[in-house]
Amino acid sequence: MSEGLRGGLSDGRSDGLGDGRSELSDGLYERLKAYEGQPAATAGVGKDLVNEPMIRHWCEAMGDTDPAYRGPDAVAPPTMLQAWTMGGLSGHTDRSGAYDELLTLLDEAGYTSVVATDCEQEYPRPLRPGEAITFDAVIESVSERKTTKLGAGHFVTTRMDIQADGELAGTHRFRILKYAPAAPKPKGSGAPGARRPRPVINRDNAGFWEGVAAHRLLVQRCGACATLRFPWLPGCNACGSQEWDAVEASGTGTVFSYVVMHHPPFPAFDPPYAVGLIELAEGVRMISNVVGVPYDKVRIGVPVRLEFLRVDEELELPVFRAQDGGEG
Repeated sequence: MSEGLRGGLSDGRSDGLGDGRSELSDGLYERLKAYEGQPAATAGVGKDLVNEPMIRHWCEAMGDTDPAYRGPDAVAPPTMLQAWTMGGLSGHTDRSGAYDELLTLLDEAGYTSVVATDCEQEYPRPLRPGEAITFDAVIESVSERKTTKLGAGHFVTTRMDIQADGELAGTHRFRILKYAPAAPKPKGSGAPGARRPRPVINRDNAGFWEGVAAHRLLVQRCGACATLRFPWLPGCNACGSQEWDAVEASGTGTVFSYVVMHHPPFPAFDPPYAVGLIELAEGVRMISNVVGVPYDKVRIGVPVRLEFLRVDEELELPVFRAQDGGEG
């Protein structure tokens, strides 16, 4: 089984001319390619055994209630794979110097910014509490110079093979873009007259959007166990029942987490702006814009209140207005 987690940035296109040609003439790309196949980490050791508390924290953060991750026969969620290899604030002491040398070479060539673009994971077998994690990583590829909306640069892919008690348990490919930032577009330069993307409405979520049209924020409630859920789903993720009704949320909540969107600059959006994970008073969470304060003043824990924003003649969206200035 494999899991692909894709970012919002494509591999871009090759330049072929201009600076890309100069890289070929001065030998930079040849020097970058020489790092392919070199180790990025050798005989790395996970700082903790696979353990139930970390599994529990992960599942709570993700809202994953699958019983396979609890009890005496529990396994770790497959997508936790990278969590067991992370070095934390103190880092790892067993990482190879080749990866740092490669990044330094890119920095010196002017590619001083970095963004993670995507990762791919494969899971030959599950991880179980008590298992010791070791890993080896290699610089798998360095792309030729590409041009993206962020700027021109090189994609660097590393592959990590992860062992549990000496047996291959997962493979993790992680790709970054080291780039020279493009000149920023002036504020308010979004495409004039562009409309927001339309929500995809189907039989499973039509009731939610009917509520929005009536200025009501509706949350599903399981007809068997009364568990509230959001987003709308055809079945209960707690008991599996397909019976449900809907209750109206009070519209109050707090910012549970948030990000500030800078890139990519989609038409009809004017970055930077704040997107929050809102924890409603009823206990469920939903993603929406945080409004009423500058994007750099949004803070975790800030109380918010629901309002409905008309973005064009056809579309209204639920958003949340910060209630205390957002200083937190």
